[in-house]
Amino acid sequence: MSSILKGKHIIAEVNGERCTIVETGVNKARMQFLKDLLEFNHYKVYTEPKTDDKGESFTVAVTDLLFNPVIAIYESKLRTKEGKVVTPAYWKQETTLIDSRYWVVRRRLKE
Repeated sequence: MSSILKGKHIIAEVNGERCTIVETGVNKARMQFLKDLLEFNHYKVYTEPKTDDKGESFTVAVTDLLFNPVIAIYESKLRTKEGKVVTPAYWKQETTLIDSRYWVVRRRLKE
């Protein structure tokens, strides 16, 4: 599912345009999170729904054929709307707290 865990760079056609696949098989909430984040960072994003026996899932892709989420995150190329650097934990939606020391993972406890 999550391309941050895989270093692969996959090119495919989405909505009739060649794109870099960011993630596949994600739910609607995850798709919207990635779409908002990537569009804020000036990427043209395409999403493609897929329905199967498990329900609806989405593919998220960008038109930048050189985009690689692993490189973008670890080279601090992505920013949140608040201007903070996207960390691996933020990308994976494990936390909403941003710590520039990406190797320190802090999870927000459910209140």
